Amino acid sequence: MSEFTHFMENKIIDHILRNQSYTPPAKVYLALFTAAPDDDGGGTEVTGGSYARQEIALSAASDGLSSNSADITFPTATASWGTITHCAIMDALTEGNMLMYSPLDASKTIDTGDTFKVSTGDLDIAVD
Repeated sequence: MSEFTHFMENKIIDHILRNQSYTPPAKVYLALFTAAPDDDGGGTEVTGGSYARQEIALSAASDGLSSNSADITFPTATASWGTITHCAIMDALTEGNMLMYSPLDASKTIDTGDTFKVSTGDLDIAVD
């Protein structure tokens, strides 16, 4: 995952190059999408069926790369979530700002009774 949103790009520039204060979120969350977000946010986030964003624990960055340091397991779907095509890192459990987004390596259809899981080390965050 390496696509920063305009929101995040502006925060980085203002904080690092303009000495403007920025308080990073205490926690970040993984969100799932059935339609692609872009640099302005957007996309179609999953709703209903027991869906909820999940908190992400990350490893320390090294050489511009970090990854999830624990499994990220979403609740069992109580209704179809549709076909998940993208994910994003958000700065709040609900609402909030999208920080980064990426297409999945392979789309995944989540039906009633299915669980979506990202195994430890499978969510890569890279800055080139």
